Amino acid sequence: MSTATDEGADEAHDGGASPAMHERILEVVGVAIASGKLPPGSRLTLEGLQQEYGISRTVARDTMKVLESMNLVYSRRRVGIVVQDRSLWNVFDPKLVRWRLASDRRELQYSSLTELRIAVEPIAAAGAARRASAAERAQLVALGAELRRLGEAGDLQGFLSADIEFHQLLLRSCGNEMFQALEGMVAEVLTSRTQQGLMPFKPRDEALQAHQDVAAAVARGDTAVAESAMHHILDEVREAMGLGG
Repeated sequence: MSTATDEGADEAHDGGASPAMHERILEVVGVAIASGKLPPGSRLTLEGLQQEYGISRTVARDTMKVLESMNLVYSRRRVGIVVQDRSLWNVFDPKLVRWRLASDRRELQYSSLTELRIAVEPIAAAGAARRASAAERAQLVALGAELRRLGEAGDLQGFLSADIEFHQLLLRSCGNEMFQALEGMVAEVLTSRTQQGLMPFKPRDEALQAHQDVAAAVARGDTAVAESAMHHILDEVREAMGLGG
């Protein structure tokens, strides 16, 4: 019997190397690393992962390849697979952001992410006021109005989708490719805040108005007001999250 046949039979038995299986195991191991359950220096083996999770070698190997690409682990001959020191992690990777927000260290992650957003998004709003296209300016105004409608209706899922689109559009239209690279990270933190019940049933009127103020300022090219209004949004986030001044 061929090796290929053996491997195919093994994968058929344990669920195969399906995308769903791969994502499930990646999520489980990723959260374990992000939470500190598997601290830096922990050693893993493909055989150990196969036995613990009942998966094929293919799934175990592909999972480790993704984690290695994120600098969460490294592999060495005769050493195995080792969890990296946290200082080497790719902390902007949206997957890692999600895993850290799913761990018992989420408060520290929310704090650092909010500080990053405070540093970046007001400048991005000012950049959008200078550089956004006419279509992008019009879309931001429409999204600001939609956020108010959804917020006042208490439609949290609809509000979340529009809020992600609003903030990602600002990052895309500001003209700074490094800010744009944070789109996925911002989407993860906004999603986590809603999923973990950290959003009020109805967003505060001040927050809704601030989003509309940002959109209006970008639309008319007012960099100072766009930056100031975005600071107001993030100050409200910091206060609502209890992250201090």
